[in-house]
Amino acid sequence: MKDFPAHYQELNTWMEKLGAAIPGAMQGFGALHQASTQSGALDAKTKELIALGIAITVRCDGCISFHVHDAIKAGASEQEIAETISVAILMGGGPSVVYGIEALQAFKQYQEQGI
Repeated sequence: MKDFPAHYQELNTWMEKLGAAIPGAMQGFGALHQASTQSGALDAKTKELIALGIAITVRCDGCISFHVHDAIKAGASEQEIAETISVAILMGGGPSVVYGIEALQAFKQYQEQGI
């Protein structure tokens, strides 16, 4: 099983390094992320759950690490994560079952850390 909290930290470290190497692109990406996840017609939690569903269907471990973490921070419950996994499985089939399991593992690991 992956250690999702450690993966999250490692990605943050490397994103900082990537930001030093390509500051314009990473600043632009950061601004896009911030603007896209702010509450509007949809609240931040809903947007993070949508991002998680997409992360599962495109099979992105790092995205799962980030969006489970950020969904929890935005107030998502285990049941909301589970239902997001369900929709991702609908849209992504069998591979989304495997990555959905990883999302649930990530939730449990962050929960154990009190996040």
